[in-house]
Amino acid sequence: QVQLVESGGGLVPAGGSLRLSCVASGRTFSTYVMGWFRQGPGKEREFVAIISWSGGNTYYADSVKGRFTISRDNAKNTVYLQMNSLKPDDTAVYYCAAARTLSNYSPGSFSDWGRGTQVTVSS
Repeated sequence: QVQLVESGGGLVPAGGSLRLSCVASGRTFSTYVMGWFRQGPGKEREFVAIISWSGGNTYYADSVKGRFTISRDNAKNTVYLQMNSLKPDDTAVYYCAAARTLSNYSPGSFSDWGRGTQVTVSS
């Protein structure tokens, strides 16, 4: 099990940028696949991006591809989400999640979750 704490959310105008961070506890961080999800007002939680344990492989939802970048620093037990060209539709609570093994990109595949950080994009 790993504990996750997100930070970096806030209010930003459309077209702006934010960088989210997620710090994990424990010494096994480098063995986890890490993901970012988001949940907008009145919406279900949806997949945003994932990164393999080594950082060598990443995958993005079509809605954020080319605008968001996921990365990780295993020495710091941290995963990041760089968000550029933000749109009002990106407004959501953003969650960090961890999985030892991954069968698909649904929330149910991830075993550990942070409490989330709010991102609000104004038009």
